[in-house]
Amino acid sequence: MTGDDHALARDLAGQAGRRLTGLRAQGGDPDMLRKAGDRLSHEFLVAALAARRPGDVVLSEEGADNPARLGARRVWIVDPLDGTREFGEPGRTDWAVHVALWEDGDLTAGAVALPAQGMVLSTAEPPPGPPPDAAPAKVRIVVSRSRPPGFVRNISDLLSAELVPLGSAGAKVAAVICGEVDAYVHGGGFYEWDTAAPVAVARAAGLHTSRIDGSALTYNQPDLLMPDILVCRPALAGILLQAIREVTHAP
Repeated sequence: MTGDDHALARDLAGQAGRRLTGLRAQGGDPDMLRKAGDRLSHEFLVAALAARRPGDVVLSEEGADNPARLGARRVWIVDPLDGTREFGEPGRTDWAVHVALWEDGDLTAGAVALPAQGMVLSTAEPPPGPPPDAAPAKVRIVVSRSRPPGFVRNISDLLSAELVPLGSAGAKVAAVICGEVDAYVHGGGFYEWDTAAPVAVARAAGLHTSRIDGSALTYNQPDLLMPDILVCRPALAGILLQAIREVTHAP
């Protein structure tokens, strides 16, 4: 770690979020607002990291991929505005800013700002997370508003679980961390910046994080596409992994 990377991730995510909140308050055409938000947050984060951590590589959803990241020891993985769709919808609070650090093979720091909720979750002050040893009577699974995977509906039927739609991946994982839901299950693909910061914070809060086959989530890979994810209360990990195997007919 260089200096206090946990605090830096937290502070930058929060500062980017405040800039986005100010921009959103100006109103205007939703599509123009979304584009302006992506650009504003990206430019702020890239400039701030260049000034504070000049030797590090930055991987941003809104920037070109830098091949140097594959040989680097430290790579910041950022999503300047996760939940761009929700950002452009007045009144929605399920959008986020993600700032994560990958160092020497794994995530080491991260922060998820939820500006419309006035909250920043980070590894600087890890949230307590849910109780580790008690499975809930009724499982609540957060899913995509726009493209919930079909197999998750099958899991819901199998476990008599409740499905809760939300916007950004950061907002979904934050809902698990805060105990509003019990699990986030997604398949169908997304990118490293969609989950790096949420996973870093979820791990710090003691949650289970993995692929839907139970294997480890890996970052700073040559292919930035990530197939799937499971984030849940530890007491539910075995139950959900077994249910996933049953509904997907995995061995």
